[in-house]
Amino acid sequence: MDHSKNYITPKGIEKLKAEYHELLNVERPKVVEVVAWAASNGDRSENADYQYGKRRLRQIDGRLHFLQKRIEAAEVIDPKSLKSDKVIFGATVTIENEDGDVYTYQIVGEDELDIKQNKISWKSPVARALLGKKLDDEVKIQKPAGDEMVVITDIVFE
Repeated sequence: MDHSKNYITPKGIEKLKAEYHELLNVERPKVVEVVAWAASNGDRSENADYQYGKRRLRQIDGRLHFLQKRIEAAEVIDPKSLKSDKVIFGATVTIENEDGDVYTYQIVGEDELDIKQNKISWKSPVARALLGKKLDDEVKIQKPAGDEMVVITDIVFE
């Protein structure tokens, strides 16, 4: 996989676009309004509303710029359209460790990472260890506490 690409699922790109839209069309205009009102009150050097508003505008503009670049670089891949006997981007993989503990992860884009929902970035150490492997393969995952051997028990695309 090309590490400069921004691989992302359809849900992930929609989330980025929704955040961009919210910031640009809802939050930014509100902050501009507050800054304009605060500026009209005179001395800006001691005006907390004005100073906070300007800082918040810089944060919003920075985030908008970041989101725009991520959206432009996005290569949308729909897991439902994939078929493979190997672990690839978008796969939901179930693994079992030597203690019999079972974990299921979906391999997603960097912008979709959500540990609570078991979504891991395709660039993460766990995903990199699993990518390209097949059902019943033994895989060594390098962890800070030491290497862990796991077996792939299921690969699905949903």
